[in-house]
Amino acid sequence: MGNLRNLRVGLIGAGPRGTSVLERLLANWAAMETDGRSLHIDVVDPFPAGPGHVWQPGQSRLYLMNTQSFYPTLIPEDPQLAPPLAGGSFDQWRVEQCAGDGAGLSSEELKELSALASNDFPSRALYGRYLRSTLDAVLGRLPAGVDVEFHRSSAVAARPVPERIADGRAVGGFDVELDDGGRLAVDSLVLALGHLESRLNPEQRSFSEAAREVGLRYFPPAAPADVDWDLVPEAEPVLVRGMGLNFFDVMGQLTEGRGGRFVRVGDGIAGKLKYVPSGREPKIIAASRRGAPYRAKAGLDGYYPKSVRLRYLTEGALERFATAGIQPGFDHDLWPLLHRDAVWAYYSTLVVAEPVAVSDAPEFLAALEDLLKPHAHATARWEHQVAELVAAHVATSRRLDLLGLAAPLAGRSFASRKELDTAVVDYLDDDARRSALGEADPVKMAIGALHAGRAILKSAVADGGITDETWVGELRGWFESFVEGLASGPPALRSEQLAALARAGVVSFVGPDPRFSVDHAQGVFRAVSAWVHDDAAEAKTLIEAMSPANRVGASVSPFMGQLLADGLVRAKMMMTVEGVPVQTSGLDVQAHPYRPVGANGSVTRGMYVLGLQLSSAQWGTAIAAEALPSDGPVYQSGQRTLRDADEIARDMLGLPLQK
Repeated sequence: MGNLRNLRVGLIGAGPRGTSVLERLLANWAAMETDGRSLHIDVVDPFPAGPGHVWQPGQSRLYLMNTQSFYPTLIPEDPQLAPPLAGGSFDQWRVEQCAGDGAGLSSEELKELSALASNDFPSRALYGRYLRSTLDAVLGRLPAGVDVEFHRSSAVAARPVPERIADGRAVGGFDVELDDGGRLAVDSLVLALGHLESRLNPEQRSFSEAAREVGLRYFPPAAPADVDWDLVPEAEPVLVRGMGLNFFDVMGQLTEGRGGRFVRVGDGIAGKLKYVPSGREPKIIAASRRGAPYRAKAGLDGYYPKSVRLRYLTEGALERFATAGIQPGFDHDLWPLLHRDAVWAYYSTLVVAEPVAVSDAPEFLAALEDLLKPHAHATARWEHQVAELVAAHVATSRRLDLLGLAAPLAGRSFASRKELDTAVVDYLDDDARRSALGEADPVKMAIGALHAGRAILKSAVADGGITDETWVGELRGWFESFVEGLASGPPALRSEQLAALARAGVVSFVGPDPRFSVDHAQGVFRAVSAWVHDDAAEAKTLIEAMSPANRVGASVSPFMGQLLADGLVRAKMMMTVEGVPVQTSGLDVQAHPYRPVGANGSVTRGMYVLGLQLSSAQWGTAIAAEALPSDGPVYQSGQRTLRDADEIARDMLGLPLQK
């Protein structure tokens, strides 16, 4: 044991990330020689440990996870790590609960479990129950010498204490102040803070102020489960800005949540629903930059399509960059490889799914494969050659427009919002149809390649793996929103439901690139699209269908404010290609394990960061760890967050880090 003192450690945040560190502390403690020493763990969170804020088991069951049952896990499966004391993946827990006596589960949870399959999307509430049950199982096997104390309060400050000599070495620690007046003395501290409330941006502040002045209703960005949806009026128009994942949460609460029902129609059209209103719905007017919602997920048996194997953007390609001493750029080095993968996935699927759309298919695929080989990095050259080949072999209506997939209304104008609504419903119906085809649909397989590529990109960008300029201007500048609109969409059921709501007149749309304003004289919010030649949409209620911005520099958290003000942490600054410094969303950290860099550039010893506040060192920090699939590809980034938690735990215990 590297540090023979009795240890006191603090975890600020008891959601999945904080719980992962707790689990790793206990697992590593149980596997080491402790020589009779003790470990005291203080866990601080105003919300119950395990689910934390976001995954509360008591929230509406209409809020679904964005991953299927087979995907998430709290427990690592890496044989190189200390073995877990208890627990497994969500899907393993689901199977165990279905086979058990239901003890400790509510009737609603038992009902959901009875109908939930491995490839279904569970409710966030049920995932929260899994998190709590897994934590309870781990705590039920607490190793000797360990004491865990939970504090249902918020940390408001953490200040270093002067170093002292213990066991012949200098040790420090932190004095943690809680909002209930309590104080904790700890040797080391983990920041697993999750979603922190942030200041509104200037436009949002102006809308909030106008709402107070004019008597309108404005719902700022928020976690959907935190909103009182009963405050949204019935029958009258309601503007909803944003058609990402939060939009479908809003949609569900204002329709099914008010007693409406979706029923299958018997007209032979697969997947089409009819909505039976309750009469309590508002008239939802939806708006987003694209003018249409995210594309729905394909119906797959795994997280990634089994038929899609990345050929170009691979972990081997990353190793070759590293061996050559190249810190890759996104547009120049990484995107050309992923673009090739998406092109191959599309056309190799098309020749099987629609052979009549491709002439001389074997010759075409052989020539395409040759052109896609990354002989050179001249992006425009290979793209031009592929375009010529496709023009010679593929029917015009079946040619891939990859960037256009994320902008289904681009280049179109509409005489009225009614005409727009028809176009959006057609898009939703077509997208749901493609999702039902799963691996037989070329579009969904091109998106599947992009989705798989994200797993490689997560490894590529971690810990400074790409240049600052490319992170700011390319990955975050255009690719992030592009790929989220394609690969981070809802279950296909949500697209079917939205189409049904539009056909029923409950939902209508504003159009691409909407502009919002407040008419103080008329006392309404307005939204208008230049691509729709109709009157502006008007409503006395505006809902921001998005989560609060995850930016440490804009956080209103007193705790984060104190850490920044005292210089214990700082926001990460990156340089644009023009040499302009910009503040990024996350903390400046040094790996491994992740420790914050203070205002003076020195590492804050004894403090660690895990989760969303690593968004400037990692990409995709919000998604859960991936359980190892029974078959299909396994990517290093899948359980990265659990390995990060293990590194933190081992460092806190004075153990060497795993290689």
